[in-house]
Amino acid sequence: MARAPGPSVRLKLTLSYAAFLMLAGVVLLTAGYFSLSRGVHPGVIFIVQSHGELLRSFAPTAAVVMAFLLVFGLLGGWLLAGRMLDPLTRITDATREAAKGSLSHRIQLEGRSDEFRELADAFDSMLARLEAHVVEQRRFAANASHELRTPLAITQTLLDVARKHRNGESAELVDRLHAVNARAIDLTEALLLLSRADQRAFTREHVDLSLVAEEAVETLLALAERHGISVETSADTSLTVGSYALLLQLTTNLVHNAIVHNLPAEGTVWVATGVHPNGVVLSVENTGENVDPQLVTTLVEPFRRGTERVRSDHAGVGLGLAIVKSIADAHEGGLAISPRDGGGLRVVVELPAAGRPAAAAAAAAG
Repeated sequence: MARAPGPSVRLKLTLSYAAFLMLAGVVLLTAGYFSLSRGVHPGVIFIVQSHGELLRSFAPTAAVVMAFLLVFGLLGGWLLAGRMLDPLTRITDATREAAKGSLSHRIQLEGRSDEFRELADAFDSMLARLEAHVVEQRRFAANASHELRTPLAITQTLLDVARKHRNGESAELVDRLHAVNARAIDLTEALLLLSRADQRAFTREHVDLSLVAEEAVETLLALAERHGISVETSADTSLTVGSYALLLQLTTNLVHNAIVHNLPAEGTVWVATGVHPNGVVLSVENTGENVDPQLVTTLVEPFRRGTERVRSDHAGVGLGLAIVKSIADAHEGGLAISPRDGGGLRVVVELPAAGRPAAAAAAAAG
């Protein structure tokens, strides 16, 4: 929910403490003044001061006392509010870490039980359950993928042998089985890659995105030529930190999608890398049919495809952009997808530059 900016809770508490202290001071000074003025009588002006003289002599002292109370109330209130809200600050920091995908962080507030510590303990318990659930899901996906690889590979080998010794009646059936099995292998490999990226189980090193882009384009150049698609590159040196293999897979997926989801002929793909103030950027654009903006927001979901844009061949397994997003998140980067004017898509991946603290490139999503 978008909210207008406002004063912090600490400032509100500080002003409340200071206002209460000032009010208490006013009450005490007023009571003191009236206590002194009770002994003043109009006919005894030489013995006791008149009301006017008493007020003039009392006012400077009252002003000094009120100024002291104001300063003391603001400073003391600020310190007290900060001390009281420190547990809430730690809970907020833990929430932000969890929102970034780090479920291993715990608050672990010390001290005796109170409202803040009960909230922190409940939050820690929730994080522990979520982490266990996510780890279990990832382990299941990885184990299932590994278990599927072996029988699928054996089936693929047997089908290859059958294709070499086939007769006319079984030729079509063998070809169809071969295609289905190849698709199942691609899906299994994609699930393994997705699981690896989600767990961030990779060694980080310095990577030049321009070299990654050039390798991905060179690998897919034959596919682009078969589809009649021209690929234009503009690769400036763009250093980041991460896994070369995963970033190559990210770029390959984007370029492959841009080739496959393009015009029937004479389409174009633009691949560019560069350095921006917020980090390094990889952008892949392609011509194609007009894309519904509402569809664009769902393309990064697993097994979601823009079916009206998919060719009859090379349709993929529906995990291309999901893998791209997972790899970008694992590298603390951002992914933005938008329709191009005139048709097609523009995909931008922004990653932290090498040598800078890793931070989520949220600006790319804007």
